[in-house]
Amino acid sequence: MPDLIALPHPHRGPAKQARRPVGPRAERSSGCRGDRTRWTAEVRTQVHALDQAVFDAVADTRTPSLDRFFVDVSRSVDHSRLWLLTAAALALGGGPRGRRAAGLGVLAVGLASAVTNAGLKPLAGRRRPTRSSRRAVLGSRRVRRPVSASFPSGHTASAFAFASAMGETVPWTWIPLHAAATAVGCARVHAGVHYPSDVVAGALIGALCGWTVRRASTRVPAGSSPRRRAP
Repeated sequence: MPDLIALPHPHRGPAKQARRPVGPRAERSSGCRGDRTRWTAEVRTQVHALDQAVFDAVADTRTPSLDRFFVDVSRSVDHSRLWLLTAAALALGGGPRGRRAAGLGVLAVGLASAVTNAGLKPLAGRRRPTRSSRRAVLGSRRVRRPVSASFPSGHTASAFAFASAMGETVPWTWIPLHAAATAVGCARVHAGVHYPSDVVAGALIGALCGWTVRRASTRVPAGSSPRRRAP
């Protein structure tokens, strides 16, 4: 009988290629990426632990004399009411500089609100804080709890944006406005609707929005108006 000829199996795939050895440079690069990932995760864990500890300390400390004050502060800046009223008062009684400062303050609030509510909050997606004990916030501290993400604090961002834009334009308002903005940030943590890092981030974002508006406004000098050409 003639010898049988071995044919390739119809279902057998092509021979596997040998894996190329990984060089030391590739190993170092992979190791660096892994280290950065672990480092970032550990930093986030530490920040959240610190956030939770400070939040719990504030929530567990009974301050009945401060509760009403911080609740009133928090409610006064809902929908930026306090900043709009301040801008209106300064525009009416502050002359050309007051009107300019009022306009810049309102623009800064609008920019900060857009950046935080339409940009950063949906990206961060951080849940609103809860106490480690799972107990509810004291009734004397309760305010309207927003359904949006927690990070960053939009109320704080608007407060510092307004204080930055108006305070630099009308210097005598800088201290009272920044004091009010700081009170807003403290009130949001005190009321249990934000972690401390939400407030810190909101303050930085608001200050940056105020600076951006002021920077853009330097191209339009105060009190300038287009001159009509003589016929």
